[in-house]
Amino acid sequence: MGLLIDSFWRAALYLWRPRVIALSMLPLVLTIGLALGLGWFWWDPAVAWVRGLLDSTDWAAPLWNWLDGMGLARLKAALAPLIVIFTVTPLLALVSLLIVALMMTPAMVELVAQRRFPQLERRHGGSLLVSVLWSLGSTLAALLALLISSPLWLVPPLILILPPLIWGWLTYRVMAFDALAVHASREERQALFREHRGKLLFMGVICGYLGAAPSLVSASGALFAAAFLILVPVALWLYTLVFAFSSLWFSHYALSALAQLRQAEASAAAAQNAGQADALALAHEHQADRPLDSPPATPAER
Repeated sequence: MGLLIDSFWRAALYLWRPRVIALSMLPLVLTIGLALGLGWFWWDPAVAWVRGLLDSTDWAAPLWNWLDGMGLARLKAALAPLIVIFTVTPLLALVSLLIVALMMTPAMVELVAQRRFPQLERRHGGSLLVSVLWSLGSTLAALLALLISSPLWLVPPLILILPPLIWGWLTYRVMAFDALAVHASREERQALFREHRGKLLFMGVICGYLGAAPSLVSASGALFAAAFLILVPVALWLYTLVFAFSSLWFSHYALSALAQLRQAEASAAAAQNAGQADALALAHEHQADRPLDSPPATPAER
């Protein structure tokens, strides 16, 4: 538990570093940039297409008549731009978040490695291709587990237990692999997964629950249209912050565990070498104590 708590508070402190803050703001910058670029080229055609679709829809005619009767005829003109904004913004946010996710984990691992473990040997036990295949395989396994276990979600306690466990398993598989891909060998990674599986799963579940908070904020933005353009960027920033914390937590924990594993192996090797050296010294001492003209030692003497 000491390593678990130590890596947790270190990850929380690292969130305040300028590099982490800059990465957490990057999705907002990308979203705004993509929105401005798309708006410059396709805003007018998109709004015109949505407005034409609304005008040609039969069910919308009573709505327009009702708005005219209520003195809200101007709302009809504003409805098409709002639909375009509400449709495009989450897609832009998702694309930006995926781009940053691919950049963030290597950046967090490198930050922790440079500041805490500069002498830790990099044995490159996982390439980019292996990492992608590992993530895809783990994701498919998690989705299959969710599908198989979905009937059990009807039992009230299990819906609060099974999905977090499955997503926690997926989180620890992907995050821990990425944290160890550069520094650990394949054998070291397998040994650490076996030894720390329970704690890594616990970390994954906690990170999964933390990731639910931005979803609530985003859902609130969908319910309250007036706050949509404020709550969606806030949810996007929180998603990135939770992802950064998860990457930092797994990086601190995995690299610390790897350093301890290598230290234990080095101590065991040193002890073994010392034992062999002592045995050789005793053998030489025994030979030196025997007279030069004495006959060879009998089996009993040996």
